[in-house]
Amino acid sequence: MSNSTAAESNWTPSARLLLVEDDRELGPLLVEVLSETYQVEHARDGQAALHLALTRDFDVMIIDRGLPAIEGLELVARIRSKGLHTPILVLTARGTLEDKVDGLDAGAHDYMVKPFEIAELLARLRALNRRNHEYAADELRVGSRRFAVTERRVVTGDDDEVQLSGRESALLHALARHPGRVFTRTELIGLAFDQDDREGIVDTYVYYLRRKLGRGVIDTVHGLGYRLGDS
Repeated sequence: MSNSTAAESNWTPSARLLLVEDDRELGPLLVEVLSETYQVEHARDGQAALHLALTRDFDVMIIDRGLPAIEGLELVARIRSKGLHTPILVLTARGTLEDKVDGLDAGAHDYMVKPFEIAELLARLRALNRRNHEYAADELRVGSRRFAVTERRVVTGDDDEVQLSGRESALLHALARHPGRVFTRTELIGLAFDQDDREGIVDTYVYYLRRKLGRGVIDTVHGLGYRLGDS
């Protein structure tokens, strides 16, 4: 085996893709094709997909519409409600203009109708992946400190980059939308977590953010909840 061939055999895709498709034939076929370019996670229902979207990092998502547990467009809307901006392509047999408008209004970046050509799907995914890397950073101020915040990364004033999980990012953005407001744990569950999660999960992810960004990034208001730090 030549050195170049050996290197190719050890190559691992770096971009991460969430495929949400319940069709027992199409799903495995897409996993096989997409795995040549992406690290693919495959979910067969909306509930499993939502859990993956909120707990793991993805560069792009493909979501079918007719899903068990949580319907495709509702899944897209829930992902967006958690503050995640990951590019989403809706892949479905429903191809009317109204269907496409509904998909885009729910928060999808692209909408592709079955049947489709693999080459076109891959081209659209490349475009969405480029869009994800061009996602503009927001500036977050905590007292005298400034952070450049993208969906899953925070760059501190020292130009150190800190990686965030989906839930850490959603929690930080929820607090940053209203810097002076105190949020109860119940409110933060609705903004950054699953409705079925217990309130203690908020305390856990506050701890994670403080450990990564410093204790002053989030203030505890005893008896009430949390707010973005002011020191």
